[in-house]
Amino acid sequence: MRDWSERLAEWVPPKEWRRVVSVDAHTEGEPLRVIVGGYPELEGDSILARRRDARLNHDGMRRALMWEPRGHADMYGCIVVPPVTPEADIGVLFTHNDGFSTMCGHGIIGVTTVLIEVGLAPATAVIHGLGIDTPAGYVHAKPTVRNGRVERVSFVNVPSYLARADARVLVDGVGEVRYDLAYGGAFYAYVDASDFGLRLEAAEAGQLIDLGRRIKNAVQEAEPPTHPGGSDLGFVYGTIFVGDPHDSRHHSRNVCVFADGELDRSPTGTGVSGRLAIHHARGGSGTTKRSSSKAFWGHASPVASSVPRTSGHRMPWSRR
Repeated sequence: MRDWSERLAEWVPPKEWRRVVSVDAHTEGEPLRVIVGGYPELEGDSILARRRDARLNHDGMRRALMWEPRGHADMYGCIVVPPVTPEADIGVLFTHNDGFSTMCGHGIIGVTTVLIEVGLAPATAVIHGLGIDTPAGYVHAKPTVRNGRVERVSFVNVPSYLARADARVLVDGVGEVRYDLAYGGAFYAYVDASDFGLRLEAAEAGQLIDLGRRIKNAVQEAEPPTHPGGSDLGFVYGTIFVGDPHDSRHHSRNVCVFADGELDRSPTGTGVSGRLAIHHARGGSGTTKRSSSKAFWGHASPVASSVPRTSGHRMPWSRR
């Protein structure tokens, strides 16, 4: 009987099988499935147009890659597509359990790491960084590489701003909730965790998901946000609970609940960018001051400026 490895080396999948090439990674604990081949070709001369095409015409592929049995309730994905601007090296679409997002900080860090470490990024990326077209706009990622491994990635995000301060909304089963609305590549409703008696600990995960869904839906229904880039960017993506740090070395602690109740394991790059915009608008942070926000599982993310530069650590990845 032939050795198993010999038979495996000779095996070829049937031609009628649909094949998708992906690399599974995670950024500070938050999963990222990077799709590098086999996804349907998307139409459109902008990343937002391609996002629209993917959402309207290829959503079955998203469900197959994000939902069980291949995915799970908190799966997140990144589809690599051709760029649309001269300065960009690649384009990306971000996807999750409920559709397609507009920007993703942990996704930028993860896809930059994956493409460099598997050898798919341009050779210049290690020195000059990676230009990335996202649905929200152009983002520039800069990796720190040592001995061929990416140790961390920083990126200059799209412009972030405070859209609504000290607003109020009636939330079903909760009552009136005070929130700020800010944009950092996506719109989030920011609430004070202490208003709900929460310390932002793992044991509160179920309560946070339930509250996060209710608040997000209430804000979206009561007063949907608008964005100068168009209606495709004008929706509430999630709720971010902000609380005191558990470690005095950090500025604060936050938990993001986004999409259909996904609980972010990372500090949420777009959410941290929005938080910085809130602090800046209130005079709490200059454009050069640095702060560190700690996430649900204890991971920290330093950020700076109103066009935020966010950074995070490289984490292990595996091929699929």
